[in-house]
Amino acid sequence: MGACDEVTSRNFSLYGQWLGIISIILLIALGIVGFLEHVVFSIVGWVIALILLFVEIPLCLKCCPTSPKFDGFITYFENCWFRATMYLVFSVVMFLSNLMHTGPLIAAAVCLLLAAICYGAGAATGQSFASSKYLGGTGVDNVV
Repeated sequence: MGACDEVTSRNFSLYGQWLGIISIILLIALGIVGFLEHVVFSIVGWVIALILLFVEIPLCLKCCPTSPKFDGFITYFENCWFRATMYLVFSVVMFLSNLMHTGPLIAAAVCLLLAAICYGAGAATGQSFASSKYLGGTGVDNVV
């Protein structure tokens, strides 16, 4: 299975996962860019990026030493509904940064919102959760 198979699989959880990876990159990069304007929201964005890193990349749980309590917390989000809710909450937090002053963090908020929509669409259509093979997941081979 290649990258084309994952794109054409029409599995919204895979689309949500890739949007989550883009969100991680945007949260880190735009947090650095907008640090002087939004100190608090930049730091919050970095914390969200760290959480998403462990949620979206299963390989990180295997490589990094974590506690069983943290592993249990992360495995709680192996459900599309919970991921959609988590991304929606994170996007609202990032949209709140624009109440003070419009800054670059709105791009990360939009990407988080798109990931929430993808996970919500996957949950609403009853698709089983799948994660990309390229990020240490199972891929769509095991999804029926």
